Amino acid sequence: MEEVSYLHIPLESHNSQSSASLSSPSLSSPLLFRRTSQWSKRGFDILCAIVGLILLAPVLIVVACCIGLTSSGPIFYRATRVGYGGKLFRLYKFRTMRLDADRSGPGITRANDERITRVGHYLRQSKIDEIPQLLNVLSGEMSLVGPRPEDPRYVAHYTPYERDILTVRPGITSLASIRYRNEEALLSGDEWETLYINHLMRDKLRVDRLYIEKWSLGLDLQILFYTFFVLSSTEATDLL
Repeated sequence: MEEVSYLHIPLESHNSQSSASLSSPSLSSPLLFRRTSQWSKRGFDILCAIVGLILLAPVLIVVACCIGLTSSGPIFYRATRVGYGGKLFRLYKFRTMRLDADRSGPGITRANDERITRVGHYLRQSKIDEIPQLLNVLSGEMSLVGPRPEDPRYVAHYTPYERDILTVRPGITSLASIRYRNEEALLSGDEWETLYINHLMRDKLRVDRLYIEKWSLGLDLQILFYTFFVLSSTEATDLL
């Protein structure tokens, strides 16, 4: 069986689906069964979220002013997402779309999405719009690293096997989000949503599941490092 290396994780294609449910995950991970692993990850999240919010406070103020001065509507966007245990929560982001975006399009953005504002294009490209999710980390709804939380409309398409990723807190960044950091550019054409559900989403879930199985605090640090690396790079990279 052919293997591809994502950092130091061997990824193998899965040809069979598990019938496991959230109450009885088929995953074997220290995040699920070791309290010390859960506490260390949570402590790391809280410390980094507090330090990050303090250091990035000037950036948050400047961005808030830019959004308020260039478009009408609230500074923050509260998106409904599926989190730990399949529970819905409000994910915080800087608003990058016009006010009626929820009512005029799908739950994900595609190439050349007309709903995105001028300031929003820069915020999304630089991922600055994700910084407010540090508040979600502090509240315990999210982690710094973990599977990205999905819109309920797309979680409805998960198989029981794929729903295993809901046994951990979702994250601000992940292996899958680094791999598909230019996801919007891939979602073009008339069948872009079908492409997302049948291909991109499936591969992201596969990567997320393997992250959970191989979790360690060291792996989280690697993912955070590569997140900053790809954000600061202007060229494509084959890290994954």
